[in-house]
Amino acid sequence: MNNSINRMRIEDVRSERRIIKNKIRRQREMRKNFLIFVMTVCLIVTFSLTCSAFRANAKEDSDAVSYKYYKSIAINRDDTLWSIAEKYMDEDHYDSAEDYIREVKDMNSLQDDVIHYGEYLVIPYYTNQFTG
Repeated sequence: MNNSINRMRIEDVRSERRIIKNKIRRQREMRKNFLIFVMTVCLIVTFSLTCSAFRANAKEDSDAVSYKYYKSIAINRDDTLWSIAEKYMDEDHYDSAEDYIREVKDMNSLQDDVIHYGEYLVIPYYTNQFTG
């Protein structure tokens, strides 16, 4: 009987050790899975920030730098300041056609909106040059 009790106790001890080892193994696996999850989240965030930085940088690089130039044009029969504004005005640099016409009138010392066939006007225009 004493032998069987000892055998039960030995088996109980072995069983307890297996239970403890399994518990430790599960804890390690959970820790490992948690670390993998955290690292995955960090990689995703890093990748997202890097991609958005590249996109922002690409937009800045692809943006055109515009330069203002002036040229003299001959007024044709059907030309008006409004038709000239429609043809040469850059909407990125002027809020309205009136602003462009005001600048053309100031540059050419025009008192009113009347222009005549055969005269010349100096007009502003913009060109885009791409950087990068």
